[in-house]
Amino acid sequence: MTACGQAQHSVNTLSQSPMSLPRSDYDPRRVCLNPFPDLNFNLGKNRRTIGIYLAGALFALANWTFLDAAILSAHAHAPYEDPQIPPPVHVGFVDWVPGFCSLLGMVIINLIDKDRLRGDDYGDSTAVWRARLFLFIGFAFMAGGLAGSVSLLVLKYVLMDYPEQFTYYGYANVSQNVALMLSAVVLWIAQSAQTEYDYSLTL
Repeated sequence: MTACGQAQHSVNTLSQSPMSLPRSDYDPRRVCLNPFPDLNFNLGKNRRTIGIYLAGALFALANWTFLDAAILSAHAHAPYEDPQIPPPVHVGFVDWVPGFCSLLGMVIINLIDKDRLRGDDYGDSTAVWRARLFLFIGFAFMAGGLAGSVSLLVLKYVLMDYPEQFTYYGYANVSQNVALMLSAVVLWIAQSAQTEYDYSLTL
């Protein structure tokens, strides 16, 4: 068989092989048959700055929400429908613990060198698994803080059937931990984004 015939045979074999996607859309790294939608919004060269500011806004919103509940608790008055009895519940030390856990997890996550997670550090063979271990610990702290805030909301406020002005303390606690987790994710994505200067150096 000549070289031309072999090439034609290869083309026919490829065309007859079961391929669920056209060759132009095929990506060998793809796991799912239907790809997920592309969420890379084109924000231009300021996408990293926008992400950092958004993470900071979420961080401020998280802590301000819980501080608002703590201040309201410190100056709480009797329930509206029964002004003769004292406030039945206050924000205590246990309410602060989930926020501290989420804050500690956020700090751990964003102090990790992203190059070590990708295995780009060739100096220390144990750097990759240590970085991934710290990443797991950081997310474990954040997940524990979120789970703790939900538990507090249910056990301390919802099941006790307190008036709405007091259950707000529990909802503020959950909101704080959710916003801290979102802030950590946004800051992680923003720090991983390539700046215009890095892109120019790469070119």
